Amino acid sequence: MLKEIAKEKLSEVVKAIVPIVAIVLILSVTIVPMPTHVVMVFFYGCILLMIGMVFFTIGSEQAMEPMGKQVGARITKTRKLYLILPLGLLLGFMITISEPDLQVLANQVQSIPNSVLIMSVSGGVAFFLVMALVRMVVGIPLQRMLLFFYVIAFVLAYYTPRDFLAVAFDSGGVTTGPMTVPFIMAFGVGVSALRGTKHSSQDSFGLIALCSIGPIISVLLLGLIFRPENATYEAITVPKVLHSMQLGGMFMDEIPNQVREIAQAVVPIAIFFAIFQTILLHLEKKALVRITNGIFFTFIGLVLFLTGANVGFIPAGFDLGSILAAMSYNWIIVPIGMLIGYFIIKAEPAVYVLMKQVEDITDGAISGQALQRSLSIGVAISVGLAMVRVLTGIHLFYMLIPGYAIALLLTFVVPPIFTAIAFDSGGVASGPMTATFLLPFAMGACMTVGGNVVTDAFGVVTMVAMTPLVAIQCLGLAYKLKSRKVQKPQVQEDTLEGFGDYDIIDL
Repeated sequence: MLKEIAKEKLSEVVKAIVPIVAIVLILSVTIVPMPTHVVMVFFYGCILLMIGMVFFTIGSEQAMEPMGKQVGARITKTRKLYLILPLGLLLGFMITISEPDLQVLANQVQSIPNSVLIMSVSGGVAFFLVMALVRMVVGIPLQRMLLFFYVIAFVLAYYTPRDFLAVAFDSGGVTTGPMTVPFIMAFGVGVSALRGTKHSSQDSFGLIALCSIGPIISVLLLGLIFRPENATYEAITVPKVLHSMQLGGMFMDEIPNQVREIAQAVVPIAIFFAIFQTILLHLEKKALVRITNGIFFTFIGLVLFLTGANVGFIPAGFDLGSILAAMSYNWIIVPIGMLIGYFIIKAEPAVYVLMKQVEDITDGAISGQALQRSLSIGVAISVGLAMVRVLTGIHLFYMLIPGYAIALLLTFVVPPIFTAIAFDSGGVASGPMTATFLLPFAMGACMTVGGNVVTDAFGVVTMVAMTPLVAIQCLGLAYKLKSRKVQKPQVQEDTLEGFGDYDIIDL
């Protein structure tokens, strides 16, 4: 059984990663003369990354999702807010402080101490996870909360130093990565299922959306009281590789660092679940063995994935961006960035978690493939706009304000389930691939053209997180128009009840 699942996951992963490898390799032998040792490190990094994704996706299905559902359902059964909310706060903080994406971003933001940034972001996620739980219990429409908190975020941004803007909005994207998404989404399913209302399954979406706002607001507040010293950014380089043993040594040297970081991420969650199991859950032995195996697979998968990404992808992304920006026709970085953006979303581990849960919750009415295709289009546009910023130095506000204005206006005309999925997708799209390849890609290009890395290169993560909000809601608008054409008046468009009555939408 496990062997069959592994084969299926490997097939999915190969289809996801091969396009990115092909793009980089084709560019390196045509218009971008990348050093041979950088290409070799990138290639071997891809192999580790693919193996890691297979282990992670299996582990997520066996451990992170069941753990989230069980914990969410059990604490909600108590019907005691004084227990639900503090546990939600604790879980939000623990799961975020251990998020690998956040560690990657913190290491690249040299203007703010790592611990300060990580604690601020984790606190923001924890607080907004509590707000999301309150919304589910009380029944507040997601649209109203999104509008309210994004208005607060942009008001704060107006008064925050410019050096904090891009980092603040980027932090909202990286917090919802491979550790956070499966657990929090499953946690939401467990909590919402016990409401017993006709909208309970839809309420499970929106947690990621609200948790993505928390870090933005917390880092913007940090910017009002914290004045960092000027930071200097140095080029990312790869030591020249003379033989295969040296190449293998580069990856072997990184593995202990990743083991340590991922252990800090996984062990606290495993300990928390063990305590919860002993006191409240009392799951059967078979379920516990499955979850234990899943935790092990998740751990191995993340170690391999992040080792491949950090050693192979960061330098390759930086070099690729630097060389393209140095060309006389450096505008070509815009279409190339869009091409990379279109395919890189397929390599994000958390996207597959979201696709599966969307299909499960909607009984297949919303196709996972249609969701992924919409995300790819959105991310391609966002990376193109980010490259325009790198070349021109356009203020981030000139892109964020129109983008979020369109996204928030669409919430008034599309079915609510699509709004929730869209804002969740924004956080999911900006995962480890964005932090380890696209951000260095933008940094390399920015340093080459003489731009300001803090204001012009940072911001690519939030751009990736923003455009899916519009793309997925456009998918929802198409869904709504399609439902009118087939004339099914018995289905209420504002709730999208009876998902099975519609054909699967596959644009």
